[in-house]
Amino acid sequence: MKKVIIASTSTLHNGNYLDYLLPTLKNHFEKVKTLLFIPYARPSGISHDDYTRKVSEAFAQINITVKGIHEFENPKEALQNAEAIFTGGGNTFLLVTQLYKTEIIETLEKVVKNGTPYLGTSAGSNICGLTMGTTNDMPIVYPPSFNTLGFVPFNINPHYLDPIEGSTHMGETRETRINEFHHFNSQPVLGLREGSWLEVIGQKITLKGDLTARLFQKNETPVELETGSDLSNLN
Repeated sequence: MKKVIIASTSTLHNGNYLDYLLPTLKNHFEKVKTLLFIPYARPSGISHDDYTRKVSEAFAQINITVKGIHEFENPKEALQNAEAIFTGGGNTFLLVTQLYKTEIIETLEKVVKNGTPYLGTSAGSNICGLTMGTTNDMPIVYPPSFNTLGFVPFNINPHYLDPIEGSTHMGETRETRINEFHHFNSQPVLGLREGSWLEVIGQKITLKGDLTARLFQKNETPVELETGSDLSNLN
């Protein structure tokens, strides 16, 4: 049975890394002693060790030890033996490229669908949808496929931003880009605002957090979803 948290972001304004999520994560990872962290969304030049250290400091507050997947000779085996898994933010194109390059994307999907607790933030949330096609990131590398993990039967747009009333910015809004996506793709897209997340327990998908989310479906008017909304039947 899946046990997944899909969060828009790792850090809120004026907050520390994962602070706002720690009460939820303490329950989500209730029996976990050691967590496996996937730092692949950051270029290796931005040290995976440093990124893992930052994650370790956050999880130490709820008495969980963190090990980076890059520390293991056999990443597939590390996933198979993991008590829990966290994929952090960065660039989704890079993350997905690395998941395919290291040949662990299928293993990651399998172990989480079989019940290993999972947390994703930002890029680590993008990959929880059907594809990475609604990421906000630049294509700095080219992955073999845009297909991702499918922990939910729709796409995620983390860091969703509404148009700013009175703004003179003439570029595309998030809504415009998602509408463009729907010219070529049929799956729904959930715009997750900062401070919101999805809790996935088995087949049940619930919106959590302090803010609403915005749901886009092809050829339909976008709708606001309140905290506590059930998205289990969305497809």
